Amino acid sequence: MNREEYHALIETPKMLDYGVYLDVKQLLGCQKPIDKLCNADELQFQIVHQVEELWMKLMAYTLVDVIDYLKQGNTNRIVTLMSRVHRLMRLMTDQLDVLETMSPLEYQEVRLQLGNGSGQESPGFQLLLRMPNDLWDAYKTTYLDGKELSVADVYNGKYDHGDSYVVAEALIEYDELFQKFRANHLYLIHRSIGLGSKSLKGRPVEILEAGARHRFFPELWDIRCDMTDAWGQSYGVVRDIIHDKDNV
Repeated sequence: MNREEYHALIETPKMLDYGVYLDVKQLLGCQKPIDKLCNADELQFQIVHQVEELWMKLMAYTLVDVIDYLKQGNTNRIVTLMSRVHRLMRLMTDQLDVLETMSPLEYQEVRLQLGNGSGQESPGFQLLLRMPNDLWDAYKTTYLDGKELSVADVYNGKYDHGDSYVVAEALIEYDELFQKFRANHLYLIHRSIGLGSKSLKGRPVEILEAGARHRFFPELWDIRCDMTDAWGQSYGVVRDIIHDKDNV
């Protein structure tokens, strides 16, 4: 087959039951027609970002269930569903690497197709940014206040690796993975347009850098600092060396 015939099969493959069930015809129609692409890399740019939106849709859908299970105190379901969310976050982060196969020049050509748009406007991303407050409120109500515990109790004073701890660790892992995704995205921007440039809306990339430093559940991060500081006071900040000075 020649190039045009292959392109026709890529855009309009034969539909059997599997393709009909997944609505593949409509799915493949969500990208620009091949003959309208600005360059050979625009298709991958669209697909990667569209897939990201699908993963974020699934994450948000799952987190809605997690909030309900947090309110119910159903630890097993929370941990299982958060494991799914963690895997989705890793998938999203890994697939960003595909975009690093674009040259800066080709990426600039794709950027022109975005108009004034930027990734910060992603509907899935914006929705996920709104959900941590509800996750934390539900966790605090059930696993802290409901058990008469503080974060310090869960991690130190009354530590027993129980449900409150396990769920807190599931939340902080999500927080960590989300911020790693944002950091990876920042490196992608650094590689494709440089961190000293302006975004399409004229806003500095420092906005993205600030986002990568954000934490959804600061209480769960701060407790680690508090515990380390407290332990340090008990045995001293500087400790004796353990190697034999005479053998140095």
